[in-house]
Amino acid sequence: MIATEKDITPAQWKRRSVLSFAVFILFLLLCFAGWNWLKKQPTEAGAIKPLRTVLNTNENIFYSLFNPGRLAQTYPKQFAVPRVRVNGDAGLGTDFDASTWRLKLIKAPGDTLFISLDEIKKLPKTDVIFDFKCIEGWSQVTHWSGVKFSDFVKHYGLDAQMALRFTGMETPDGEYYVGLDNKSMLQPQTILCYEMNGAALPLNQGFPLRLIIPVKYGVKHLKRIGTIAFSDDRPRDYWYERGYDYYCGL
Repeated sequence: MIATEKDITPAQWKRRSVLSFAVFILFLLLCFAGWNWLKKQPTEAGAIKPLRTVLNTNENIFYSLFNPGRLAQTYPKQFAVPRVRVNGDAGLGTDFDASTWRLKLIKAPGDTLFISLDEIKKLPKTDVIFDFKCIEGWSQVTHWSGVKFSDFVKHYGLDAQMALRFTGMETPDGEYYVGLDNKSMLQPQTILCYEMNGAALPLNQGFPLRLIIPVKYGVKHLKRIGTIAFSDDRPRDYWYERGYDYYCGL
């Protein structure tokens, strides 16, 4: 027989209340002890080690499940915003001289190419119109044009490099840098971008060349690419060093 409110005596109500209060106090004590334990943990790449362990585990799971053929949703041109928001200016120093810019492609130690924008523009051009997402919590449908990274890989014979796990990119001044998994780099919407809304990139959007990689958050879309290199180990990453997730996938 199930007891009803009328069947519960005042003494039973008291015991239940005391037990509930004791459980609540125990919960608070465990939370306090756990918080103190976390504060005492060492840091790794800008994050406390337990958090970094969780982030690294998540990265391994998402990396193993990622399908390079999965496409981000695209939109007609009329959906693209005319004024594109800038998601950061690290690495975009005002002393940049565009006339001397060349993309530094490090295929291997002692094997480096310096590629002009005109050479890149000779490769097949593609458009990507997608919902650009920033870790700050905003998004915009934006229109970009450039060369598929997979076409760039084919043209410059980078199959051996893409068999490695990562691509690293840096701005010419070395102030901003990202590491990206090569599965995402070979996703067909990833482009080396030189146009926004049908015109040359503005300086604050990474002129003359930037990365657009729709399967990642905006922090990975490096503006003003100076150097591209390849590695089996994680290249350094600006926001990873400041406690963020390395993978930053969508």
